[in-house]
Amino acid sequence: MSNPKPAYKRILLKLSGEALMGNDAFGINHATIVRMVDEIAEVTRLGVELAVVIGGGNIFRGVAGGSVGMDRATADYMGMLATVMNSLALADTMNKAGLTARVMSAIAIEQVVEPYVRPKALQYLEEGKVVVFAAGTGNPFFTTDTAAALRGAEIGAQMVLKATKVDGVYSADPNKDPQATRYAKLSFDEAISKNLGIMDATAFALCRDQKLPITVFSILKNGALKRVVMGEDEGTLVYA
Repeated sequence: MSNPKPAYKRILLKLSGEALMGNDAFGINHATIVRMVDEIAEVTRLGVELAVVIGGGNIFRGVAGGSVGMDRATADYMGMLATVMNSLALADTMNKAGLTARVMSAIAIEQVVEPYVRPKALQYLEEGKVVVFAAGTGNPFFTTDTAAALRGAEIGAQMVLKATKVDGVYSADPNKDPQATRYAKLSFDEAISKNLGIMDATAFALCRDQKLPITVFSILKNGALKRVVMGEDEGTLVYA
């Protein structure tokens, strides 16, 4: 009996910075980041090429109070630098777990991380390395969701996986409405007409235009990432 093959060869995983906090108020929870890396390792062992975009909310939230009234571009650059810190932590944890991770930054900080160069990123993925894209798109006014959509399109990913605290997209907030039901699949048009707010508008439009499907799933559920990659009914698939 042959082992089932993954449904996807190359994926882009979008993690929020908040996901790294675990139950802490801010920062990086060691047990949480180790568990996430275990889930990532399980998928790479299947031969799936994986890239990651991570947010910076867990670090930037700690200084966000001080950014009230700050110039928006300046605040966004601070957030981008927070993603570099998260990317370094994630890559270090991966390397300790036996994976080979490379951080590529959209902002040049060459003493710390190498710059994002698309052909080099593609080479790393083909070599089986996990590529962590840091510093968002390198531009203010764009979210890390948009960075995930952009990098996903650039590397030819077959899917963007948006890891959240909820196991998919629901008809209403499942924490408030016990009648809320999870959508297994949605078209981009349905998601827009139902105003479900899966990603910010720029990121969502980019995925729709590039016919790049999105799966929303819970990073808190053990094995969920692997089940998505294997094409099982996990989370919510948004497709063109």
